Amino acid sequence: MFGFGVAPLPAERTGAAAGDDLVPRPDVVMDRGFTLPAPPERVWPWFAQLGKNRAGWYLPAWIEAVVPRRRRALRRLDPALQRLRPGDVIDDWGGRDATFEIVTHDPPHTLVHRSTRGRLEISWAIHLVAAGGGTRVHLRFRLSGARHPRLVEYGGGLVDLLTVAGLAAGLRERVTR
Repeated sequence: MFGFGVAPLPAERTGAAAGDDLVPRPDVVMDRGFTLPAPPERVWPWFAQLGKNRAGWYLPAWIEAVVPRRRRALRRLDPALQRLRPGDVIDDWGGRDATFEIVTHDPPHTLVHRSTRGRLEISWAIHLVAAGGGTRVHLRFRLSGARHPRLVEYGGGLVDLLTVAGLAAGLRERVTR
């Protein structure tokens, strides 16, 4: 199994981040963090193309080997997927009609998404910071309007932990090639 080394640093968990104002009174906040062995300029393009009906969700090769070929994430950068700007809408896996709108696009450091799904207000921020020749990645997910916040926090938190651990492992493979 892959490691779960996606714990945020204390300052990442407690500090303010771009996009926090989009969901000012969240029911749930999930912070994840990991370090990649490449500078932000090499990591950013992978996040720019991330997403459903885009490059997919990166996983390590050993997991992707059991995923149907048409559902595997790209293992290369695609120039056609690099052009994002505020206002762009991209598909999300949160349901058939689930989407995210790009709110902040500041390469190679900050990408903030927002979504409204019924009564749910969601923000998802990706922050990249140069760290000792590599990149520290901080992901923050904020959600309000949950009917069962504890269920979202614990059940959704476990799913988030597993998917972000897979993402971190998949990105490590890609940025070191």
